[in-house]
Amino acid sequence: MTIDFRPVILAGGSGTRFWPRSRRARAKQVLALDGDRSMLQQTVERLHPLAGSEQVWVITNELLADEVQAQLPGVPLGQVVEEPVARNTAPACGLAAFLVEKSNPDAVIGVFPSDHVIGDEPRFLKAIERGIALAASGDVMVVLGIEPTRAETGYGYVETGDVASGEALHVRRFTEKPSRNRAEEFVAAGNYFWNSGMFLWSARTLANAVREHLPETAPLLEEIAAAFGTERFDAVFAELYPQCENISVDYAVLEPRSAKGEHFSRLYCLPAEFGWNDLGSWESLYDYQLETRSSGDETGNVTETTGVIAIDSDDNYVYSPKKFVALVGVSDLVIVETDDAILIAHRKHSQDVGKIVKELPGLGRTDLI
Repeated sequence: MTIDFRPVILAGGSGTRFWPRSRRARAKQVLALDGDRSMLQQTVERLHPLAGSEQVWVITNELLADEVQAQLPGVPLGQVVEEPVARNTAPACGLAAFLVEKSNPDAVIGVFPSDHVIGDEPRFLKAIERGIALAASGDVMVVLGIEPTRAETGYGYVETGDVASGEALHVRRFTEKPSRNRAEEFVAAGNYFWNSGMFLWSARTLANAVREHLPETAPLLEEIAAAFGTERFDAVFAELYPQCENISVDYAVLEPRSAKGEHFSRLYCLPAEFGWNDLGSWESLYDYQLETRSSGDETGNVTETTGVIAIDSDDNYVYSPKKFVALVGVSDLVIVETDDAILIAHRKHSQDVGKIVKELPGLGRTDLI
């Protein structure tokens, strides 16, 4: 039996940690940070063997909607949903579930962030196929887990228990962004995986979970979904969506589900290894390009410029596509130039770049956001 698979791409973030290239109206997911195609385009294209563009839904915001539609002409316009305000991933995923449930409650929804890179696409597709089959088997939720290679404090972790089905493991609990010591303990334990942010579940399963765990938000989302396709939709969406709880799907649904106990929650972690990277900062982009693209020189500099000279300088990331760049006696820097701004930061502090965006309104420079 063919399973009805509906990818839902989350593309509403602002990507502040990739400032100054990433802006509100041109966030990192619509930029070509990794190759010639945008991260959003790569996300949809790698799923094409499993789902055509007509099956794809994209949850984005009003500032990015036109660019999303331009980059994904095969996705029906009605399936590019513009959130009137940001309400995190639980309302976004929940709305997708209620929308898909209207046409086919048994359809399997795959939730995919639009800003990840995948090194081994054939292995990725095989993992997704296994996840789809699990999700279609009943009241099952599947999270794709990545085996950790370091004690990363910027990721969420999934603690696993016994084997649930085939390669899938029961989930015991989720832990978001642990301390360095706890992350080291998790990696050493051997039964923890990084939470990839990729989930699979039937429309019915997710919709019912939202009804159970977000009882005040669920009716709002159901009313929005009921108005979809009518002249009332924009007005209903604008009125009700801001009233939804601002919470991630991990906290809202997965954590309370896991609290039922690993043998009762029907919450599975499917371990997978396919060269996954969550490009969350300039440093992570530097690491990725250095390790997988051989973009760095013998001194560890990764540069995208018209030309560069590096004297006694190593391990820098430089983006300045219109200018020649000279480096003298500097190391571990991120240097990013756009037409209206220059960022200079230590690579180890690249997670803090988003703080700049928070400061700009106070300086009267909202034009740079």
